[in-house]
Amino acid sequence: MPKPKSEYAKAGVDYTELEPFKEAMIAAGKKTVTFPNKRDVYINQDVLHSHGGIFEYRGNKDHIWCNTQEGLGNKNWIAEWMYMHEGIGKTYYQNIAIDTALMAVNDVIAQGAMPVVFTDEVAVGDSSWYGDKKRSQDLAEGFVTICKEVGMALPAGESPALKYLMKSEAPVKCAPSLSGCVTGIISPKSRLITGKNLKVGDHIIGVTSSGLHANGISLVIKKALELPDKFLTKLPNGNTLGAEALIPTRSYVALIEALLEAEVKISALLPGTGDGVGKIAFDKRPFTYRVHSWVKVPELFRFFREKINLPLVDCLKTFNWGIGYYIFAPAEEAERILSIGKKAGYELLDLGMVEKGERKVIFEPENITLAPPGE
Repeated sequence: MPKPKSEYAKAGVDYTELEPFKEAMIAAGKKTVTFPNKRDVYINQDVLHSHGGIFEYRGNKDHIWCNTQEGLGNKNWIAEWMYMHEGIGKTYYQNIAIDTALMAVNDVIAQGAMPVVFTDEVAVGDSSWYGDKKRSQDLAEGFVTICKEVGMALPAGESPALKYLMKSEAPVKCAPSLSGCVTGIISPKSRLITGKNLKVGDHIIGVTSSGLHANGISLVIKKALELPDKFLTKLPNGNTLGAEALIPTRSYVALIEALLEAEVKISALLPGTGDGVGKIAFDKRPFTYRVHSWVKVPELFRFFREKINLPLVDCLKTFNWGIGYYIFAPAEEAERILSIGKKAGYELLDLGMVEKGERKVIFEPENITLAPPGE
């Protein structure tokens, strides 16, 4: 006979549903504790729970730390929709875990820091969401996978039920807000990259994305829901729109670490996220960014441009358009960066140059000029 619900559970917070999820996440965290050891960072294994992670540096290099807090945004709403409608029992939450962690990881490495500690928050409007064991396990396994790949531990996290604050857009009944904080170590501290060295004559080198990543999701949702088959719409490559949108974000840690180890001179690093290609003009100084070459545009983006007829400017200012990371470097370093990147398993392209002039991006492949972020 089922145990009667407590008054707190009736109010929207049921710890009989919360606790198994928390235990699954703690178990996942325990699998990650040794991952940052290669960077001389060690996790205290006597304290592994939601209240806080304790860690220390045991190396002999001068070092500084970098923290980045980021949220995933709306991408897991698509995962929830697909879980409801696809009919194959796939949650996509392993991919979503990777996306969540990499939102902060790919930002922290832009300062020359290597990720060592990750803490997450999974906040829902209805505690019953935590009761789906398959989805919870997929999320936990995804976190372990990405922590191992980039070399960081997950020693703590948070999972609140916020009935009076959060409500999902129909037809999805409940979707969590996912976010996290990554602590990175810059060791030695001379590896700090501030962007101040960006100058006229620097080359703009792009690193390909794995697809949508996690920017422009609101637009994807809006347009997909207007289609007859919505996220089950088939793309020319045979994949559904939903599955293509849920391809996980690419990690650029191995690439940046290889460049730092080779002591390549880097003027600036830039994740290709919000504001799309227009974000290239991230620096406030009067620089013009001339892009003369580009990569093959991913399938999902071509579909939005050719089949949904999304204006080109919206495409370029919303999506990463095939480039997930930018490296700005002196001309004499360009060939070496391309070579190191290829050896590290990435596809890179020398896209253009930084010029003196009005702050803007001249995108020559489409003969279009893009305003800087926020304009």
